[in-house]
Amino acid sequence: MKKLIVALIATTAAVGAAQAQTTQTQPRAYVGVGIATADHVNSSVGGLTNFDSDGYKASGKIFGGYEFDQNWGVEAGYTDFRNSDFNYTANGVNGSGHTKGNSYYVAGKYNYPVNEQFSVYGKLGLQHSERKLETAALNLKNTDTGAYGAVGVQYNLNQQVALTAEYERYGKSKDFGAKADVWTVGARYSF
Repeated sequence: MKKLIVALIATTAAVGAAQAQTTQTQPRAYVGVGIATADHVNSSVGGLTNFDSDGYKASGKIFGGYEFDQNWGVEAGYTDFRNSDFNYTANGVNGSGHTKGNSYYVAGKYNYPVNEQFSVYGKLGLQHSERKLETAALNLKNTDTGAYGAVGVQYNLNQQVALTAEYERYGKSKDFGAKADVWTVGARYSF
């Protein structure tokens, strides 16, 4: 995680220094939706072992932001990690359960336009995640507030509509539910 944060900061600083001039654009807001996918893996938790989970699951994400110019902005978002079913063994007895969770974040964003249609970006900020694990005999809840980071690409279809693809990291590794590493594709609309 620390390596990701250092890499994001170094990349942002290097790209900002390398760009001699920026063309100022009018500040504008945007909103978007996405499909986020994370691996749903469970480790040995609460005496439960030998998990067999659903693996990667597609979930929904909504986000919005404000661009101060073509490079700098802020963004906030919410990702709902849908229910994931699993089977387990506890004291030689087989059982089943499910996990669910969500995360939200607020982050600063640096965007580097490669040309008029294509740009790369990085985000760095704070996130809050919540995970729940439920079985017939066990209910666990885990929350995490910490660093959020992302790197991504954006393809502008026109002045208002763009497609995005990104890798996001929601805090530290999780013991159960959706992992902290998330791949997201989305679309956004600028005002």
